[in-house]
Amino acid sequence: MIERQPVLVDCDTGIDDAVALLYLLSVPSIEIVGITTVSGNAPARACAINTLTVLALAGRTDIPVAVGAERPFLAEPRPHSVHVHGYDGMGDAGLPPADPALLDPRSALQLIDDLSCAHAGRLRILATGAFTNLALAVRADPTLVGRIADVVVMGGAAEVPGNMTPAAEANIAHDPEGAAVVLSAGWPIAMVPLDVTTTELLTEEHVERLTASGEVGRFVAAISDYYMNFYAPFFGRRVAVQHDALAAGILAGDVVPTVFPLLRVEVECGPGPARGATVCDTRGRHLGYPDDPDGNCRVALRTPGGFVDLLVDRLAAMG
Repeated sequence: MIERQPVLVDCDTGIDDAVALLYLLSVPSIEIVGITTVSGNAPARACAINTLTVLALAGRTDIPVAVGAERPFLAEPRPHSVHVHGYDGMGDAGLPPADPALLDPRSALQLIDDLSCAHAGRLRILATGAFTNLALAVRADPTLVGRIADVVVMGGAAEVPGNMTPAAEANIAHDPEGAAVVLSAGWPIAMVPLDVTTTELLTEEHVERLTASGEVGRFVAAISDYYMNFYAPFFGRRVAVQHDALAAGILAGDVVPTVFPLLRVEVECGPGPARGATVCDTRGRHLGYPDDPDGNCRVALRTPGGFVDLLVDRLAAMG
């Protein structure tokens, strides 16, 4: 018997979050025990309803989904990513919304606390949105850090430009102060930045295979259409970058980064053009990126590639 690892997913369910959730549901060694949502790709409540839609598709309406923060930890909120994920956060694919009555009545912070106690020392966290919920949870109860096995976050840009601004990746840009709290909290944490996520591309050929595979595949193909249109000008062809799914793949162990050093990472929280930048100390790159004894975050800088092929295999097999 495979011992399943309890995972809490904290997300802003848009297109790539939805794909990441479906992928994790296909991994035998992972048990998603709860999902919390945060404002980002869409409002937190809308993201929670999107999450219910994804879970219903997979036949997993037993997983609690709690609504989290609708605004950043300290700063003023940024606009939602309508131009990337559509007005509904799911590519405006015409999907019927889930019943809001199915949302868990607990707050995101309460669900995080409950699950961290129920799975103390074993609970893993995957964060694929702004880090506001986790920052609030740590500030509310600093002992939370000791109950978490590890945290994997999709966010940041180490040695490449940002995607929301020239300096900042979107999840960090939505709440730099929250990200600063989470990255410095003291728990084992791994950052999966744009350096690696922008190398994993869902292509037209992948979409054709998904469309022919079954209900899950057709769902992913439908929501990815909007996403591919957004990315086409940046890549010169229609592709969908799998940011969140790659982070999920690293958490699950299907992807083992080939360059994965422990680095000192700080978040720029000032008001200037570098706001939201993840300042990663990669000055050791000429020595092969040795671990920094003062590092606070393990950072995925290179991965083997080919993850999207595995991702499509898993999604297609879900029927």
